[in-house]
Amino acid sequence: MPQYQELPCGGQVLDIDTALKDGILGAALEPGDAAAGDAGKQPVELRKMMDELDAAGDGGGDEAVPAVFICPISLEPMVDPVTLCTGQTYERANISRWLALGHRTCPTTMQELWDETLTPNATLRQLIAAWFSRRYTRFKKRSADFHGRAADLVHGLRGTAVPRRQPLKGQARVAALRELRTLAATHQSVTKAIAEAGGVALLTSLLGPFTSHAVGTEAVAILVSGVTLDADAKAALMEPAKVSLVVDMLNEGAADTKINCVRLIRILMDERGFRPETVASLSLLVGVMRLIRDKRHPDGVVAGLELLNSICAVHRPARSMIVSIGAVPQLVELLPELATECVEPALDILDALSAVPDGRAALKDCPRTIPNAVRLLMRVSEACTRRALSMLWTVCRMAPEECAPAAVEAGLAAKLLLVIQSGCPPELKQKASELLKLCRLNYTDTLFISKCKLTRTIQ
Repeated sequence: MPQYQELPCGGQVLDIDTALKDGILGAALEPGDAAAGDAGKQPVELRKMMDELDAAGDGGGDEAVPAVFICPISLEPMVDPVTLCTGQTYERANISRWLALGHRTCPTTMQELWDETLTPNATLRQLIAAWFSRRYTRFKKRSADFHGRAADLVHGLRGTAVPRRQPLKGQARVAALRELRTLAATHQSVTKAIAEAGGVALLTSLLGPFTSHAVGTEAVAILVSGVTLDADAKAALMEPAKVSLVVDMLNEGAADTKINCVRLIRILMDERGFRPETVASLSLLVGVMRLIRDKRHPDGVVAGLELLNSICAVHRPARSMIVSIGAVPQLVELLPELATECVEPALDILDALSAVPDGRAALKDCPRTIPNAVRLLMRVSEACTRRALSMLWTVCRMAPEECAPAAVEAGLAAKLLLVIQSGCPPELKQKASELLKLCRLNYTDTLFISKCKLTRTIQ
């Protein structure tokens, strides 16, 4: 919810029309606004108005919600305000819940209640309804204006404007697309108007072998802004020429363009008719890895990891290609620096790549695989522990004499004991026990025991 402001008036406002007209509850009424006295006649219920405004990020417009409208318990605007004997007002549901828990005090003043009667505050309820009705009316008018403008832009780009003109070209086309993109990003409901005006087919047709990156950048940004893509649109976007343009922009565009290209490809992969070979492109995979390595743009890291994880899942032959571009050591090196929400998909990718011989070899040869995987055990999440344990099992089985001692030196033994003694699932404990045995077989008994004790003491 937005920040709240204190009501400028010193006492209780009884005349709703005067309060709104004089600007006591915000800006004065403007021509065309709903009259305050008609607030109760609005066809949309108060709660529905509040929810719709809140969902659109327009809970109070440019004005903060007056503090007297806010329930002290929930800190949300009240719909059914009631007053206690102490003079404090609350949302009925909230104060009823407070009393039902056995409290016999006023939540705000902590005064003992001598009367538990809840008196409806009709005046305040009317003020709240009038204030939100005014905001809702303005919101709807602005939305209609934005929808109309979006439709005009689409018709101008298509050449179907009235009076009929040729489709916009050159810089005029770029400018119109840029404005359409801004509208779609600022007002989510505009995406529906774009679709209804035929904007999806238009944007899809703009992507092709002769499309400039300026036009392509804006078109892709609009397509991933929330516009509904039907099966025909997705099928058209999967044409080789269009995919090739998107891949080019992924490699050569600005950061936000790269992120949008990755998101578009990810959307297309969810389509039933998606052809996995579409993503079997070294240029695409290299572009995605560059985006993942660019720590300046966290959204890009997340989007890149999600796409790479999906590619590993739906197109197994692509795994060898991903390994061939050096993805394994790059992802392993990034593990300690990734945000928490990125660690799991990164480990999922490494786990998928370890299913191919080249991927297992790359894991074993990377000097940071063991220490970084050991560090992740019993941290972040159970899924991360599972994946890290799987990585360690893979490399230690490949070269036990080389990797098992290195893992123990990195503190693996104590971490495995921690897994075994924790509340992890039985299969995870079993895997930890087997790995612990493998380490012990390839490490001197005396040194192994002392290393376990030393590591656990330090931790």
